Amino acid sequence: MSTLQTASSPFAVTGQTALITGASRGLGRAIALELARAGANIALGVRDPGREDGLVEEIAALGVEVLPVEMDVTDLVQSRAAIDAVVSRFGSLDILVNNAGGGVEGPASEVTEDDFDAVWALNTKSTFFLSQHAARYMKSQGSGAIVNVSSQAGLIVLPGESSYCIAKAAVNHLTRCLAVEWGDAGIRVNAVAPTFIETDGTSEALADASFRADTIERIAALHRIGVPTEVSGAVLFLASPAASLITGHVLAIDGGWTLR
Repeated sequence: MSTLQTASSPFAVTGQTALITGASRGLGRAIALELARAGANIALGVRDPGREDGLVEEIAALGVEVLPVEMDVTDLVQSRAAIDAVVSRFGSLDILVNNAGGGVEGPASEVTEDDFDAVWALNTKSTFFLSQHAARYMKSQGSGAIVNVSSQAGLIVLPGESSYCIAKAAVNHLTRCLAVEWGDAGIRVNAVAPTFIETDGTSEALADASFRADTIERIAALHRIGVPTEVSGAVLFLASPAASLITGHVLAIDGGWTLR
């Protein structure tokens, strides 16, 4: 989805407030722009405010409000304060996208405790506790949508990425747990699980011709690398009224990889 949504569209989130973590680049940037085009006011969770590379201006040009907030998701004190600041500025928090994440490559036999803890904190612990804090506001409103950016790594085995696979598998099951616990409060919780997407974060790996060819082969049905808008459109769908009866779902955006 790349065009502005009208207020009557089931994909419109006009006037809602959306907070996206890891918003300055890659998938986070694409998601922020997608939600802005659909009418949401945007809070950008970024590690270094002021270094969003024109994103603030690009969102403001769409006619919605935008607020960068300092947010290292592994710093829970800072992250909770950022959520509080978003609600103070906009008066509500309607959509939370837990996008920040990452992994450490290496065989399981060589993963250190520090590496494991870092991957868990970045992907899983942050998703749990940011969702918990955001839900306090959403419960008082009687509504809200949380979309977790997981990975196909949480659905399959990627050799050499055991700690990341475990962390994302936990995010997937956390999504289901929170959906059941918070449904009575009007909060929907879903996740997207992308395959390899063309971003600055994957560019180095995909620049290796043999790795790229192998990846394309493993994307079993469509045999191509994804682009960020193919993820951001799915996030908008899950956050929007169009998905009002969908919760606890993990949507694979993988071109068929996990069908094998």
